[in-house]
Amino acid sequence: MDREFLIDLFADFGPVTIRKMFSGYGISADGINFALSLRAGLFFRADEQTIPDFEAEGSKPFQYSTRAKTVLVNSYWELPARLFDDSQELAQWARAALAAAQRAKVKKRPKKKAAAKAATRKPAKKRSAKKAAKRAVR
Repeated sequence: MDREFLIDLFADFGPVTIRKMFSGYGISADGINFALSLRAGLFFRADEQTIPDFEAEGSKPFQYSTRAKTVLVNSYWELPARLFDDSQELAQWARAALAAAQRAKVKKRPKKKAAAKAATRKPAKKRSAKKAAKRAVR
C-alpha cells in the first residue's frame, strides 16, 4: 500500500498523518499512532474492548519472525479485508482503533510519575578526595 492509497482509504475517517515506519507506514491522528501499514497488511490498534470485534471477523494479531522465534503483537490486529470496500465502516473501525490507542496512552502515564520521583531523589554521596585520587592513579 502506498501513501496515496492510504490517504484515500482514510478519507471518511478524517485527516491522518502517514510516516515511514519499519517496512511500511505508521498512521496517526491527533499525534497518536493507531494503525500500521506493513508488507503483511493493514493493522489497527486493539485492546480488550476491541479485540472481540477482530476475532469475530476471523482476524489475527500482527506477528513477525526473528531468527529464534515468532513474536505475536497482540496490540495490533489485521483489518478485515471486507472493510477495504466499505469506507464508512472502515472509518468506524479506525475511530475504535484511535480510542484503543488513546486508552493505551492513558495507561502509560503513571510511568512518567516514577521518572519524576527518580529525578527528585537525593544525589548520590560524593566520594572522598582520597578515594577519587586512588581511582585517578589506576
